[in-house]
Amino acid sequence: MAATAVMHHGDNLLDTDPLPQREAAWADWERQVRDALRTGTSDSPLLRTLAHTVAAHPRLGGLVDTYLATATAEPHCTGFATEADYQAYVDAYSYPAFMLVAGLLAPEADDLPYRAACRTFIEGSQRLDFVNDLAEDIEEGRTGIPVEAMERFGVTPDDLRTGVGGSPLSALIADQVATVQRSLSAAKPLHTLASPGGRCLAGALVEIELLTAKAVLARGTGILHGSASPPLGKTLRALTRTY
Repeated sequence: MAATAVMHHGDNLLDTDPLPQREAAWADWERQVRDALRTGTSDSPLLRTLAHTVAAHPRLGGLVDTYLATATAEPHCTGFATEADYQAYVDAYSYPAFMLVAGLLAPEADDLPYRAACRTFIEGSQRLDFVNDLAEDIEEGRTGIPVEAMERFGVTPDDLRTGVGGSPLSALIADQVATVQRSLSAAKPLHTLASPGGRCLAGALVEIELLTAKAVLARGTGILHGSASPPLGKTLRALTRTY
């Protein structure tokens, strides 16, 4: 919970206000985090909790350090020309941010298969976020769908900005969601690779993201007007199955 709270707070700092303010806010936050880890305490209740958690789970310290070193990739991201650019973003920001939490669920022994499954999961989950958040991202002047993918379906960033939908956008969304579903399905072994105490949570993450992907596909071009969420009943059933 402490790691998730730190990740979300940092994400809000990196994703709010004009770039100069975001950079200044992040620099101040990074200093506070590093001071808390160095001294074991802080004026911030959140950072005191983080310092306590790192003391109890030392492996988290390295994950926090990696996250802090890579997080500034987010505010400078304005979109992707190619799929390779997207994959580089996942490596530079999404994966380290996810591991801030997921690293605590890793097995004590060899965790390389677990880490590989985490990378597969976040590759799909981040792509799903970019598709589902199209309306919000367009307002902020960017899109997370690679331009080369849009070009394959005859869709341009200007089309998205002006709210042009139709069959080309519908086909693009279906293509992106299909890619998401392949990644998430390939990440299903997460629940067997995680530490015993983290298996239910890892399984739930995958199942709920797969439900979200179905909801996005059903919403289709309507995502230009707002994101989609999985039905509450199906979400509760997924949690019941995994827990």
